[in-house]
Amino acid sequence: MIAAPLLSPEANGATGETRPPGARPDRRKGFDAPEGRRASGRRQALPVNVVIALVVLVFLLVAALWPDLIAPGDPLAIHPLDAFQPPSAQHLFGTDESGRDIYTRVIHGTAASLLIGVCATAIGIGLGLVFGLLAGLGPRWVDFGTTRLLEVMFAFPGLLLALLFIVIYGPGVVTSTLAVGLSTAPGYARLIRSQTLQVRDAPYLEASLVLGRSSFYRLTRHLLPNVAGTLFVIATLGIGQSIVWASALSYLGLGAVPPSPEWGAMLSAGRTYVTSFWWMTFFPGLFIVLSAGATTLLGRGLQQRKRSS
Repeated sequence: MIAAPLLSPEANGATGETRPPGARPDRRKGFDAPEGRRASGRRQALPVNVVIALVVLVFLLVAALWPDLIAPGDPLAIHPLDAFQPPSAQHLFGTDESGRDIYTRVIHGTAASLLIGVCATAIGIGLGLVFGLLAGLGPRWVDFGTTRLLEVMFAFPGLLLALLFIVIYGPGVVTSTLAVGLSTAPGYARLIRSQTLQVRDAPYLEASLVLGRSSFYRLTRHLLPNVAGTLFVIATLGIGQSIVWASALSYLGLGAVPPSPEWGAMLSAGRTYVTSFWWMTFFPGLFIVLSAGATTLLGRGLQQRKRSS
């Protein structure tokens, strides 16, 4: 019988143990760390679509906070002699019927459009949080009544519900923002109710109840932090939807009105000339699509990372 060759401690690591074939030295045990362990310790790179969405959102945020940095000038300045100029080096996005620079107007209108979308989303999530928590934490009859109310609101298409609200209270920027927020609230409420029902019966909530913690403590300490991740994801997805709906209401003359540089109002002003001067509606519509697409891509990316974590 041939004896197996002895391996020196230098070959086997500090402990003198045999090393698996093809293994690399492990700093903790003298062996190679398995490939799966090393791969799991690395942070996954962001997908390309999420990176593009972040770049677009950073640009829109800069345009909203510091518009003069990107497009210096007055978005309401009228130059009749420059009316209907096509896109050129002097006017990147062309001019409208009054000679106003469309590029300047689009950049300066970013703040108004994003603010409407963010405020409408905040209103929708706020109402959804109230109804969702009420249905998820309340007694059975409260859950039943709240759920039936949400189902009745779901019977109306969201934009139709917003139009009904505007018919009752009149058009305007504030009214259209409230209308969009109200029309999106039922969807948020159902999601929050579902998350609340999952967390409500968790062992740590029962332990907190046994320890005599108050309902407010359990709500703020345990329940809301577990729902916050889902709230952030659906808020990111909802901003794009709110921007599109608010722009649609402005396009119909029920929100911001010309000569406001809000994107929907610019679409409404340019629809008369859409067949002859395409740039008057193309560029405001492009920014609506970019903002809605970027927020949606970011929300989808966060949703996928949340599921994989």
